[in-house]
Amino acid sequence: MKVIDTEIADVKIIEPSVFGDDRGFFMETWNEEVFADNDLPTSFVQDNHSRSAQGILRGLHYQTKNTQGKLVRVTSGAVFDVAVDLRKSSPTFGKWVGVELSESNKRMLWVPAQLAHGFYVISEMADFIYKCTDLYAPEFEQSIAWDDPEIGIDWPLVDGNPPTLSEKDANGLSFSVAHHFQ
Repeated sequence: MKVIDTEIADVKIIEPSVFGDDRGFFMETWNEEVFADNDLPTSFVQDNHSRSAQGILRGLHYQTKNTQGKLVRVTSGAVFDVAVDLRKSSPTFGKWVGVELSESNKRMLWVPAQLAHGFYVISEMADFIYKCTDLYAPEFEQSIAWDDPEIGIDWPLVDGNPPTLSEKDANGLSFSVAHHFQ
């Protein structure tokens, strides 16, 4: 596995070694030793799988308590995946990182706890799988508006059409009033 730095120091792109031939392929999607050697978490408590159609945007989500680090990947289709730094003490507070994750590039993204996370489906359909370092606690979940101008995420919207949002995400908070971490 190759661990690649991003503009936000703790957010990492992970490129697995893929071994394939005409029969298919094999790859490791998580290895405790590799993660420990790169100061990444080695304990996960929950795995999730979501399927979404093109144009769906999920996020920007985070939990104010029981904060979750997430190791995310796509097994079918492609998404534009985003992490936003919510840590006031961080030199990248309020900054975002976006990366395409797809079944073809097989990249993964490590999103640390105390960052907001979201993704936008750019393929016809996408299967999105992620490991979490803490359990989902809906009573502590918040959503920041996907199009908050203070953050200024450059989403690659298909044909320039607005994304399809859940009610929760359509009512996302502005960055300025959202909960931030020390």
